[in-house]
Amino acid sequence: MSLHRLKSVTIGVPNVAETAAYYQAFGLTETAPGRLATTDGGEQLILVESAQRRLVALGVGVDDLDDLDRVGTQLGRLDVPVAEQSLTSLTVAEPVNGFRVTLEVAGRLFPPPATAPAANGRGRVERPNARAEGILRTEPVRPRKLGHVVIGTVDKDATQRFFTEGLGFKVSDDIGMAAFMRCSTDHHNFLAQQSPVHFLHHTSWEVDDVDEVGRGAMNVLEGHPERHVWGPGRHYIGSNFFWYLRDPAGNFSEYYADMDAILDDQLWKPDVIHDARGLFSWGPPPAPSFLMPEDVAALMAGAHSAG
Repeated sequence: MSLHRLKSVTIGVPNVAETAAYYQAFGLTETAPGRLATTDGGEQLILVESAQRRLVALGVGVDDLDDLDRVGTQLGRLDVPVAEQSLTSLTVAEPVNGFRVTLEVAGRLFPPPATAPAANGRGRVERPNARAEGILRTEPVRPRKLGHVVIGTVDKDATQRFFTEGLGFKVSDDIGMAAFMRCSTDHHNFLAQQSPVHFLHHTSWEVDDVDEVGRGAMNVLEGHPERHVWGPGRHYIGSNFFWYLRDPAGNFSEYYADMDAILDDQLWKPDVIHDARGLFSWGPPPAPSFLMPEDVAALMAGAHSAG
């Protein structure tokens, strides 16, 4: 796949400093005011001032200039104009909801593989006479990379067509009202779900394993129980462990680990799933505010006033 990673996300929030402090507690490193980095992906979160919380822009890494030319041609077939183009990047506005997507020639990430901790199991003892390594960790949890972004869109089919036929994303699975799409070997990097208004649902950040999911969430929740949204649990679609939290602007942020990897498109068959597996395999049932964030009505009112 010539598209190879989700490079960055830019989020508009009314409280940049407060939201940046939250993401530092989440484990990102602030490189400049409102700009935060992961350990493997570099600067991947950009926060800008906005009257309402919203997705402003996405960055996608591509291999070379031919990829930019090919995407430009594909967008032309959809009558979607390129807003800006340089020698190494192409920027276009998503036609339904207006956020920008910039495709940029960028190097691929090749992080060294993590060593799996010794684990005991049925009929095997890999860790004799010792406590599990995961419970002995004391270092702060640091997300490795930005994994995916999820939005509500007023026209799911049109947004999906823009990402697949225009940009070249591929559909991994579908639940009818939402499509899981990828621009890398991760199961999904972008999810578009039908909604009465455009809004950012959540960003998702990869950590090493389920212990890091739990440790990270417990740290963010210390003294702030109101930040809890949903988890811990394990998704069926994508297979990843998860825990969702709420930032001060109202966006959800997810720690995840153990996502499905699609290395050969010919060996993966997308499913269309309409039952409870579309949300999770195990864990507590999702809170109503996860399914439809509490501020969506206010976002709708703001969209109508702006129109």
